[in-house]
Parts: sequence; C-alpha cells; structure tokens
Amino acid sequence: MHAMAKMIANSVFLLLGALSFIATVQGQDQSGFISIDCGLPENSNYTEKNTGINYISDANFIDSGVSKTVSSQDKTTHPQYFNYLRSFPNGIRNCYRINVTSVTRYLIRASFLYGNYDGLNKLPEFDLYLGVHFWDMVKFTNSSVSINYEIIHTLSLDYILFAWLTKAQGHHSFQL
Repeated sequence: MHAMAKMIANSVFLLLGALSFIATVQGQDQSGFISIDCGLPENSNYTEKNTGINYISDANFIDSGVSKTVSSQDKTTHPQYFNYLRSFPNGIRNCYRINVTSVTRYLIRASFLYGNYDGLNKLPEFDLYLGVHFWDMVKFTNSSVSINYEIIHTLSLDYILFAWLTKAQGHHSFQL
C-alpha cells in the first residue's frame, strides 16, 4: 500500500513503506488482499492498530536491498507501515515480483514517505511502473509528507512487477 524511492550520487534507493494488492471482488475479510510492509524484517508481521489490516514483510517478494527506518519524528506522526523502508544502494535491477491471479482486476495502492531516513534531507523523484507500463511520477515536496497512489488494474499474467525509473543528473535508468 505504500512505497518510496531515492537517487543520491548514482545510488538507487526504493523506500517502500507498504504496498497492497486487493482483488476487487473481496468482501469484508482480507482474503485476496495482501499488504506488504517494505523493509519489515523477514518473517515479521503485524496488525495495524487503527485499521486492523494485516501486514507482512517484503522479504519474499524481492531479493535485494537493505532495511532502513525513517526518522524518529516520522515514526511518531505516521502509521506503523511507514516505520521501515527498503533501500537499494547498489544495482540497477531492483523490482518487486508479486504473484497474483491472472485476468483479475486488482486495486493496487502505493503510499510513499521519504522520512529523511538517511539524514540527508534530499527529496527523491522517480517514475512508477507496473511491469513495463508507466503508472505515475512521484515527486516529494516535503520529507515528512506522504504521497498516495491508487489504481485498478487487470493483470494478464500470474504475477506483477512493481518497478521504478529513477531520475538523476539529467538521465534516466529503468529499474525492472
């Protein structure tokens, strides 16, 4: 449900708070609904106290990056799923792969918070992609303000790749 990215000195950082994939035919329960807290330690999970939504670690959906935490101030002023993030300081191919049911409509939510996790206070800017399809551009104006995106998307494959295109020093590098 939530996500973030950053480019500093040609290093790519995806700051993903949480990402949700919801089959649009679900009822009140959470079947068909996955909420991923990106950067949450492997084999960890929790139920967010205000919403009752169950979150799991992103460790089974990606094989790169390192877990980081947002500033102490942002931990106290944002939901729990923003406490952790995943940073990708190396590599050019970092992508989340999430198995889904093909030919199914999904509500996909992504929320981003920079949270000055690195103490540099340099606001990231990047393009979001679902597979090879452009979704939207993320451009922060404040390190403590989250940005939210939502899309209903019919998937033709039995998986989705969540990727980003970072912007730095006048050039783009596609992350997939």
